[in-house]
Order: sequence, then structure tokens, then C-alpha cells
Amino acid sequence: MAPTPTERLAALHLTLPSPPRPAGSYAPAVVDGGRIFVSGQIVLDGGAAVHPGLVGREVRPEEARELARQAMLQALSAAADAAGSIDRIHRILRVVVYVASAPGFDRQHEVANGATEILPEIFGEAGRPARAAVGVVALPLNAPVEVELMAALA
Repeated sequence: MAPTPTERLAALHLTLPSPPRPAGSYAPAVVDGGRIFVSGQIVLDGGAAVHPGLVGREVRPEEARELARQAMLQALSAAADAAGSIDRIHRILRVVVYVASAPGFDRQHEVANGATEILPEIFGEAGRPARAAVGVVALPLNAPVEVELMAALA
């Protein structure tokens, strides 16, 4: 029998952060019809964006890639909280990574890899999602990266 996501997280020496608290009129995650939809996640420290600015100008792509990974762990935390356990997540369906991009920056896909590369390590092949990497002019609180997630529940 394959290891559970909880067991894989432990083997990777990873702990999910505390579930995010909404900063506005929305839910961090919504469960409906066997699917879970996680609101966009940005990485904050003390209410401020970590490494604020545009990727390719104030933020190095490597920093943005690490922020995408952290935002994904935060998204998984929101999903696990809403579902009752990360082990209820059967399949990662779709990930969208928004990258606040300086003019001319065209490596959004590399930043997005930070969010999606960890998913097969946690969920096996069921963690390989459909994905979009989107360059945008700005994100809330001047964050360089925002990650949203949709998954199927067992």
C-alpha cells in the first residue's frame, strides 16, 4: 500500500504551516461536490508580503520560486483544514500560479515549478496537476507570487 500524504510529509521532514486566516470576505477553502477549491495564497510575515515587488526587478526568480513552494504548502494547509485531513485529498486537479512580473520577464513557468514540484513528492502521480503560470501586473500587498489550488477528495 502506498504511503499516505501525511507519511510522505513526515518522510520529507515537512510540516504544513498553520491554516491561513482570511484577510477579507472569503473562505480560505471551500469543499463542494467532492472537490476542494483553495483561495489564492500569498506568503506573509507579520501581515506584509515576503520579498515584495515584481519578479525580474525587485525579486529574483529563485526567491519567487521558493515563495511559490511556501504558498503551495500554505494552500495544502488550507485544503487539509477544510477537508479534515490532508489524507482526504485524492488528487490535485489544477494549480494556478500568478507571478507579479516586471516588463519583459517571461519565466513565470519556472517560478510555478516551485509550487508544483513538491506535489508528486506528497501525492505521487496523483499530485501532478493541470497548471497555469500567469504573469500579472500586481498582486495583493505587492506580493510577487500567489498560488491557488483545486483538488479532488476521497
